[in-house]
Amino acid sequence: MGATRTSARPGARRRRAVPWAVLALWLAALVLAGPLAGKFSGIQQNRSVDYLPDSADSTQVARIQDRLPGGESTDLVLVYHRDGGLTAADREKAAQQIAEITGRYDITGHPHAVPSRDGTTVMYPVSSTGPGQDDDKRDAFVDGVRDVADGGAGLTVRVGGPGALNADMGKVFGSIDGTLLYATLGVVTALLILIYRSPFLWLVPLSVAGVAAGMAMAAGYGLHEAFGVTVTGQSGGVMTVLVLGAGTDYALLLISRYREELRRHERPYDAMRAALRGCGPAILASSGTVAAGLLCLLAADLNSSSGMGPVGTVGVLAALVAMTTLLPALLVVLGRRVFWPLIPAFGSEPKARRSLFSAMGDSAARRPAAVLAGGAVLLGALALGAFNLPGTLKQEDSFTKQPESIAAAQTLTRAYPGRSSQPITVIAPTGRTDAVLAKARTTDGVAQATAGRSGSGWTEISVYATAAPESAGETRTIEALRTGLDDTYGTYVGGPSAQQLDLADSQVRDREVVVPLVLAAVFVILVGLLRSLVAPLMLLVAVVAVWGAALGIGGLAFGPVLGFHGTDSGLGLLSFVFLVALGVDYGIFLMHRMREESTAGAEPRAAALTALRTTGGVIASAGVVLAATFAVLTTLPLVALVELGFVIAVGVLLDTFLVRTYLVTTASVLLKRRVWWPGRLSREPEPLPVRRQPETV
Repeated sequence: MGATRTSARPGARRRRAVPWAVLALWLAALVLAGPLAGKFSGIQQNRSVDYLPDSADSTQVARIQDRLPGGESTDLVLVYHRDGGLTAADREKAAQQIAEITGRYDITGHPHAVPSRDGTTVMYPVSSTGPGQDDDKRDAFVDGVRDVADGGAGLTVRVGGPGALNADMGKVFGSIDGTLLYATLGVVTALLILIYRSPFLWLVPLSVAGVAAGMAMAAGYGLHEAFGVTVTGQSGGVMTVLVLGAGTDYALLLISRYREELRRHERPYDAMRAALRGCGPAILASSGTVAAGLLCLLAADLNSSSGMGPVGTVGVLAALVAMTTLLPALLVVLGRRVFWPLIPAFGSEPKARRSLFSAMGDSAARRPAAVLAGGAVLLGALALGAFNLPGTLKQEDSFTKQPESIAAAQTLTRAYPGRSSQPITVIAPTGRTDAVLAKARTTDGVAQATAGRSGSGWTEISVYATAAPESAGETRTIEALRTGLDDTYGTYVGGPSAQQLDLADSQVRDREVVVPLVLAAVFVILVGLLRSLVAPLMLLVAVVAVWGAALGIGGLAFGPVLGFHGTDSGLGLLSFVFLVALGVDYGIFLMHRMREESTAGAEPRAAALTALRTTGGVIASAGVVLAATFAVLTTLPLVALVELGFVIAVGVLLDTFLVRTYLVTTASVLLKRRVWWPGRLSREPEPLPVRRQPETV
């Protein structure tokens, strides 16, 4: 007995020391990473040109403009409007305000009035190179001009133009990080309290998720500084949601298994070791599929998409590391009492009750073919709604609440039907400026072309189209200018509308490249985990069907219900990457347990139903949490983020309550052992040899 106690003491001391050592390491990591995490929002780049590939014409225009005298210009349009027609006093007031702006700021040239034909509006294009690329100086310039531009008594004055639009966009993105983080934490908190029904337990995974978010921000800042990875407001917001959503999912799976093991093991340390051995492979494979899918975005041409790949990946990895090291350490230190009042006692059995998922599994297994066919028809019918998606999203429709710059653009569109208020920028070799001007002025759809700044061998030419900004007519004009000028004169054609055109073109190319890569990467991981070809193919078909159905529901909701006038060009690719990677997560949880049951000797039907019964509650909880975190994106004032959050949230719910519960389960029941083909489990077990009884005499 004495020898047993002596040998047990070092083991007991080790069990007590390991969790505290892990907590100490995390504390040191937080001290080092905290200052870096605080710099994350400062590195975000949210100009349209920051999203574009280096090869795009409009990217080259922006870079050359930076080298022209004064650098990048901030272009504004002051719009003075009165419904009944401008009065002489209105025009005098406008001239005085323009003079005050010119005297207060470093304005390029002399702004001149451009009256509308109906006499209701006059616009003053104003440009300054003073702010350069400094966002704070740009915002101060725009705000200062807006303070001077004042109407009243029926006269409305609005400041628009690309510079004002960028300032309005920057303010929106600047408010996203804090709003999104606190809103997501609030949603996760409420759901964890409902799931655990404990006054203490919910604090543990939530605190760990917050730590993971901070570490992810620090890592994102490090990626930007070390490798120049592009970080945008969109990728930063998605990373926050991904860390909290995926991290909470991993926590739910681990805590559920840990609660089971506490009934089998006396010491929390031993129970946690068993829990990590049991669900660790599924969590690793789950995070691996998400990381692999996101890293496929590195092949994208768009800087914003290729940057989202590593930014999202560090978020998932931060969640994985935190939930498999920090969370277990905290739970072991806190012991069983963290589950109060529903403390799992050693040697006890959970209350026997028929779960919802047992009933759902039994109903699906009674007529599996009919359930599978009905579910497939439903998903196919929902996917048809994608044909109702509105056209490409224009900049003027990109806000859920109309800012001043968009209101100014709409006033200009009505008042100047024969001319665009937004220039198309042509950068020409200085020696060919006259020839380029002559050619541009004779191009179909061009109302006016004037030369501007020159420097570094290049000259800036502003071309105004006869069609409205981002209309089909202006697109034809941009394409005609590129066709007639680029190859012959060595020019580049850019500007805000050209940037949107290049964004859409790049998205088409990226979908063709990234989608096959995502499917291949996820398939390889699933084959390695499940040791089968059929099961991975079944899961991939299921998640692709969910993606199509979610887009279809978006098509039914975006225009008719939410009143959106366009669909973001990146919605298809980003929603595909996230829904495939995240949807396969739940498939891994289910199929990994199904494989465990099959390996233990269970028949295919029993293995499928047992897997659904034991993992259904966890998958449902995880799905609701993940859907709710992405749904937080729908509260933001940008249409692109609202659409992305809506599609992913709907897709996760479809995947959780229809595809995993019914379709994957019924398909597994119908396929029987073939679901594991060509692995060992696909073969019928050999019958045990029959022992002959000795003959009796």
